[in-house]
Amino acid sequence: MTSTTTVLLCTYNGGNHLHQQLDSVLNQSIDNINVLASDDGSSDNTLAILKKYKLSWTKGYFKILAGPQKGFAENFLSLTYKAKADSDYFAFCDQDDIWKKDKLKRAIKFLKSKEKTPALYCSRTEMINELGTSINQLSPLFKKKPSFANAIVQSIAGGNTMVLNSRALNLIRAARLRKVVSHDWWTYMLVTGAGGSVFYDPEPSLLYRQHANNLIGANGNFSARMKRLRMLIKGEFRDWTSLHIKALQDNQALLNKANKKILENITFSQQESLLKRVSSFKKSNAYRQTMPGNIALWIAVLLKKL
Repeated sequence: MTSTTTVLLCTYNGGNHLHQQLDSVLNQSIDNINVLASDDGSSDNTLAILKKYKLSWTKGYFKILAGPQKGFAENFLSLTYKAKADSDYFAFCDQDDIWKKDKLKRAIKFLKSKEKTPALYCSRTEMINELGTSINQLSPLFKKKPSFANAIVQSIAGGNTMVLNSRALNLIRAARLRKVVSHDWWTYMLVTGAGGSVFYDPEPSLLYRQHANNLIGANGNFSARMKRLRMLIKGEFRDWTSLHIKALQDNQALLNKANKKILENITFSQQESLLKRVSSFKKSNAYRQTMPGNIALWIAVLLKKL
């Protein structure tokens, strides 16, 4: 039986590049692709482009919805609740990337082997500039195993690369939603927290368009690392951790026993005296994917900035 994938597309004034993204979805090497597009109040030609593709879409249904207009994270998460349970797989989709032809095929190959557990596919990305030209740069290659101990302190892949099976989508739906930093980080935390499977593909699955204000694309360079270090010292990383701790505490019923313990130790790592913070953090086994990242983590613990 042929599987079906629903693409969860969020838009906001994306008219300049949206047609390239939609063409790349249409040209995927699989059939049976639905599109659920949530527009967050665009004032350019985005809606006109969506309506044009809706009329000509040949691989499934194409629906256009009004977004909540509360930012990109809430727009994407709103789609996870609005999506019909009539697909096998669900793919987050930004408005200005270009998917490689076999993106969904590669994701489904992994997800088919994990039908009995929540499962998430994600990958590296290849960078392009505003005009769509390669800048000869890939996102960092992370080699450590994806896990909740990693997810609670780091998001390893962009939501634009993520494809979920139906069990993972249902997990997101089951969560009591609080404010979170981003939909992709939240998805990584929930799937790993529940003991699900995550595959981080070292092969880029898409061309990721870099804009002038885009930090994530420069994820691996020195200036980006220094910016993140300044964010840590100013307490922004602690604010993010606090948001996620609260959200995860509200959803402890979705976590397995081992990951509840990790959450408990990370919580103590924020609150206790220095020696107790260090002890609790060590017990959590939390880690980032690189040595500089782990050094920054320990600095955060010592300065009570985690």
